[in-house]
Amino acid sequence: MTFRPTRRDVLRYGSVAALAAFPAPAIAQAQWPNKPIKIVCTYPPGGLTDVFSRAYGEHIAQKTGQSVVVENKTGAAGAIGAEIVAKSPADGYTIMFTNSTTMVQNRVLFKKLPYDPDKDFALVSWHDTGHLPTVVHKDVPATNMAELAAWAKGRKVSFATYGIGSYAHIVIETLNKNHGFNIEAVHYRGEGAMWPDLSSGTVQGATGSYFASLATLQTGNARIVAVPTLKRMKKVPNVPTFFEQGLKDKAFQVRGWVGSAVPAGTPTEIVQRLSALMVEGGKTERVQKILDQFGIDGSAEDATFFRKVLDEEAPVVLDIIRGLNIEPT
Repeated sequence: MTFRPTRRDVLRYGSVAALAAFPAPAIAQAQWPNKPIKIVCTYPPGGLTDVFSRAYGEHIAQKTGQSVVVENKTGAAGAIGAEIVAKSPADGYTIMFTNSTTMVQNRVLFKKLPYDPDKDFALVSWHDTGHLPTVVHKDVPATNMAELAAWAKGRKVSFATYGIGSYAHIVIETLNKNHGFNIEAVHYRGEGAMWPDLSSGTVQGATGSYFASLATLQTGNARIVAVPTLKRMKKVPNVPTFFEQGLKDKAFQVRGWVGSAVPAGTPTEIVQRLSALMVEGGKTERVQKILDQFGIDGSAEDATFFRKVLDEEAPVVLDIIRGLNIEPT
């Protein structure tokens, strides 16, 4: 998809030539962009990573006066698209939109990656993907984790995940290891078939995105029993967090996210400008509507915030996944 700014957009937001008249240090920044920009989305159309790619791409086009093309390069849990970006020129004209699986979990899910998450990219922006609530089927007589634990004791219980090594998988294994549950993880390839199976009672529970689970919740076939992170979810303010319910494991405090990055070596001024554009884009009406639709409470954060999340939360996720004894592919 290509976003082509109108003449009004260029007049409103200014041209590269006009920016070039700014004094140093803005001169180096003003030289970018002077040609179309490409966003590589490492996941298929329709998902939140793709939705963010297009919404922020449109904002960048409007603000810079350059066209922005979004290309979906999918496969291998984001590794194919990540390799393309890692090998692209470090000039600010190729931007990657991906998620935590590509940047974190893949380190232990694959024997060898065609990219280095630490060395091949300069971080640009971090985007909250919202709470990933834990949901149970309506026939499970539980409205919280204590009631779920009491009901599950001595029973054969299965919970759906949207993939091996996913956050949903981490939730199950943490409950099993630290809280006396005996839940069987049933892995799906994404959320598409997962929620209908929960709705029908094929599985007793699931963890996933609020937006994807909404249709099941609205039918009355399921209910949320807990949400991760330390803050309650605005869409379901009456549902307590795992932490509030006494489950204080770090695994229940990590956040799901989409991140943008550019090839390592991209000039600092360009990275900083892109980061500022992303943060600004997160405040626009279009993006705010997307966040509300998906039940996401936080908007875009800058590269410094992104680095902090990786430094603090990635080790927790990797440690848990290593404990799952998953055979790398």
